[in-house]
Amino acid sequence: MKQAQVCIVGGGCVGLTLALGLAKANVSVVVLDAGPKQAPRTDEYALRVSALSIASQTLFEQLNVWPHIMAERACAYTHMDVRDADSFGKIAFNNEQLELEHLGHIVENDIIRFALIKELEQQPSATLMFDTEYQQIHQSESDVFITLKSGEPIIAKLLVAADGANSAIRKQFNMALSFKDYDHHALVATVKTHEPHAYTARQVFLPTGPLAFLPLSDDNTHSIVWSTSPNHCDELLAMDDSSFNKAVMAAIDGQCGLCEVLSKRAAFPLKMRYAQQWVSGKVVLMGDAAHTIHPLAGLGMNLGLKDAAYLIELLTRDSKEFASTRTLRDYERTRKLDAQKHIALMQGLKELFEGANPVKKLIRGVGLSLVDNLGPIKHLFAKEAIGK
Repeated sequence: MKQAQVCIVGGGCVGLTLALGLAKANVSVVVLDAGPKQAPRTDEYALRVSALSIASQTLFEQLNVWPHIMAERACAYTHMDVRDADSFGKIAFNNEQLELEHLGHIVENDIIRFALIKELEQQPSATLMFDTEYQQIHQSESDVFITLKSGEPIIAKLLVAADGANSAIRKQFNMALSFKDYDHHALVATVKTHEPHAYTARQVFLPTGPLAFLPLSDDNTHSIVWSTSPNHCDELLAMDDSSFNKAVMAAIDGQCGLCEVLSKRAAFPLKMRYAQQWVSGKVVLMGDAAHTIHPLAGLGMNLGLKDAAYLIELLTRDSKEFASTRTLRDYERTRKLDAQKHIALMQGLKELFEGANPVKKLIRGVGLSLVDNLGPIKHLFAKEAIGK
């Protein structure tokens, strides 16, 4: 029987971050993941990227993961440009205005995961089990028992479900979920533009939804995330490359010149999920298993990493009883409140910037212009936008 203080189901970026933080504090941890171990990056950019906040960078620096990420591929961005395509509204700010070295980094998710695995493999307190599925999970008042499909048993003091938006563990333990279909699909691709990105993260709000242009390490290359209606998304996917290039350039109003798609295009539906219950005995939810939000502000990964950081802090300062009920309730209460705030904010922004209603257009235009011209309010807006 394999024993550990914590068993984490799900070897994505958030689950691995929790595992590394605990292992570095000499907490024994086992990570189970049904998928394969992450392969090193290729020359081609991956389609899934994250805008890592300064807080997320600090966490990775503390865990000695940041040097691995920077050794692979990451792009610091120093400017943000947000505008409404259907009104005169615009807001722009940069790192110097906030007295910062940069506003954040755009990093491929695969690179984050590879860096975490590389550091975890050096930790004697961590056991990584890829290509491994569990068969059953049971818990007593003090322990959780996991039986693998191979028949091997694992016993832990705490089970963390970091198994994604469709968490099987959340369903098994009947942890209630609030759910809303955003009626948007996110199309992702890598594009090259005639003009360099100048380390600027751009976002334009179109009547059908937001389009983000995120700078990558090559000066003229961007990762795009185009959130739009399912029908429009299907149209974009069906276009030949030439037509798609023209559609993208028109949508971004030619800010970076001619566009050339470099990758395949992929799309996925966007849904808000919010677990009403994050703790069931010795089982806790984290990351996408607990919450998913609209990507228009790029907060999803950062919210999950904040879950991991707070749980690391709580579990490593437990002096009497490891993973006590009081500790787990503290985690649930604190992280639920933060997730609620950001879900509500994203829903409000989505509704405000959606459609061509004349009143909405006026509010958007006036609102963005006021924020852009009022220093203190703009400063607060900018800090919220970069998660600082």
